[in-house]
Amino acid sequence: MQITSIHLTDLLTGFRALADPIRVQVLETLGDRELCVCDLCEKLEINQSKLSFHLKTLKQAHLIQSRQEGRWVYYRLNLTQFALLEGYLAEYQRFSSILQAQECQ
Repeated sequence: MQITSIHLTDLLTGFRALADPIRVQVLETLGDRELCVCDLCEKLEINQSKLSFHLKTLKQAHLIQSRQEGRWVYYRLNLTQFALLEGYLAEYQRFSSILQAQECQ
């Protein structure tokens, strides 16, 4: 996979977003269904302002998408972005048989 500067930015932003335990919990909670903020707050047992910060980070990393219906905002996973991250990591499988370095002289 040839990485362009645009893809590199997307990859770095995505992996940084995944580095926080609360954001990982959000993603796991959204794993099988779309949810509104109030449901996410309840399931994760955190307040709305703290959750909003993490949702913003996940949206900026393109890991989640949102849609507004009336006064409610619903969030779901953006599977396209997960496929991009997965594809990048899968490239390292081809290095599974890396030869050991020769002894330095």
